Amino acid sequence: MSLLYLESLTIKEDPTSSTENLSLEEDFDSDLEPDGKPKNNKPTTTAEVYLEACRVTGVVPVSYFIRHLGTSTMGLNHHGLGPLGCKALAIALVTDMTINTLELADNHILSDGAKHLVEMLKANFTIHTMDLSDNHLQSAGAECLGKMLLENISLKSLKLSGNKFTEDDAKLFADALSSNYRVKQLDLSHNEFSGRGGEHLGQMLANNEGLEMLDLSWNHLRMKGAVAFSAGLKVNITLKHLDLSWNGFGNEGALALGEALKYNNTLVHLNLNNNRITNEGVGTLCKGLEFNDTLRVLLLAYNSLTVEGALALVNVVKNTHKTALEEINICNVLVNENFVRLLESTYQEHPSLEVQYGGVGGFIAKKPPKRLDPMKVIQDYLDQRKLRLWDFFRNIDKDGTMRVPVADFRKAVQQSSIPLDRYQIEELIQRLDRERTGMVDYSRQKQNRQSQEEEKQETTGEGQRETQ
Repeated sequence: MSLLYLESLTIKEDPTSSTENLSLEEDFDSDLEPDGKPKNNKPTTTAEVYLEACRVTGVVPVSYFIRHLGTSTMGLNHHGLGPLGCKALAIALVTDMTINTLELADNHILSDGAKHLVEMLKANFTIHTMDLSDNHLQSAGAECLGKMLLENISLKSLKLSGNKFTEDDAKLFADALSSNYRVKQLDLSHNEFSGRGGEHLGQMLANNEGLEMLDLSWNHLRMKGAVAFSAGLKVNITLKHLDLSWNGFGNEGALALGEALKYNNTLVHLNLNNNRITNEGVGTLCKGLEFNDTLRVLLLAYNSLTVEGALALVNVVKNTHKTALEEINICNVLVNENFVRLLESTYQEHPSLEVQYGGVGGFIAKKPPKRLDPMKVIQDYLDQRKLRLWDFFRNIDKDGTMRVPVADFRKAVQQSSIPLDRYQIEELIQRLDRERTGMVDYSRQKQNRQSQEEEKQETTGEGQRETQ
C-alpha cells in the first residue's frame, strides 16, 4: 500500500506492499474515465499525482480539478472535499506552477484540511489568493494559519469568513500580520470577534504596513472593542477598504472612528451599514470628516438616522473644501425639501458626489421619467465614432481586470462627452454592481453582448436557409 508523508506532501511506495500494481478502478469508484496509462507508471503530471493521492487517501477524485488544470483560477467551492479530499488536493498542488487562485469555500475541510494546505504552501509559491471561508476551521485552524502567516511569503489575499474564530483567535492573526506585510486583502467576516478581538485587531492595524482591504463585517465589535479597533485605524498607513457593517459600533464607536479619520490619510472606502449609529454618532463622525481628505465612499445605510443626520453629512461635504467624498449611502433615510435643496446646491460644487437616500416627505421619491437605456446611449455614441463598447471600458480599466471601483467609473463617465444624466449613470452602476460590492464588473455585459451577437448570427443563418 502507498504511504503518504505529510512532512513533504509526497507519495512514497512501501517496498513491502504486494498490491502496488492495483488499477485505479479496483481501488475506488471515480467519476473519471481511466486514463489508459500503464498500471505501474510512477505519477509525473499533476493529474497523475492527484489520482494516486486520491487512491492513497481513499477519496473520490474531483473531475472538475482534472478538467481545469492549467488554468490560473481553480474554483472548488462547495465540492464536499472534507479533510482527506483536501489532503489529496494539497499533494497534487505541491509542484503545480499554474494555479494562483485557489477557491475552497464550504468544503468542511476542518482544521486538519488547513494543516495539509499549510504544508503545501511551504513548497508552492505560486498560489497568492486563497478562499477558505465556511470550513469550520475554528481555533485549531486559526492557530495553524497564524503560524503559516508568520513565514509565508506568497499569499496576498486570504478569505476566512464564517469559520467560528473566537476572541483569542484574533490575537493569532494579529501577531502574524504585525510582521507579515505581503497579505493585501483579508476577510475575517462572519466570525465571533468582540471586545478583546477588537483590541487585538486594532493592534494589528497599528503595526501592519501591508493590508489594503479588511472585511470584519458580521462580528461583534462594539463599545471597548470598537474604540480599541479605531485607535489602531488612527495610525494605520496602508488600509484603503474597510468593511465594518453589521457590528453594532454605536455612537461610542462612531466617535472613535471620527477621531481616527482626523489622522488617517489612506482609507478611501468605509462601510458602516447597520451599526446602531444615530444622528449623534453621525455628528461626531462628521467632525472627523472635516479634517479628512482621502475617504471617498461612506456607507451608512440601515442605521438609526433621520433627516438631521442626513443634513449633517451633506453639510460636511459642502463646507469642507478638501473633502474627497464621492458617495454617501443613507438609502433608508426619509428626507425633506430642505435636504433636497441643500443636496442640489452641493452637487453644483461637487459634481462627482452621489448621495443615496430613501425618499422625500415620508413618501418614496417619485421615479424619474423614462429614460433611454444607458448602455444603448453608450453604444450609439461609440457607433457614431466607429469605436467598440469594450474600448470604452478598457480606457477606464487600466489593469484589464474587468472590474473598477464605482467612484472611478462614475467620475470617468461624468468627465466623458457621452450624453448621460445623473440618473442614467446611477442606473448603469446599479446594473454593473448588482451585489453592491463597490466595484463595477462589466464582464457580464461582455458575455451578454457576445450571446446577443451569437443569437443574431443564428437567426440570420436560419433565415437564409429558409429563403433558400
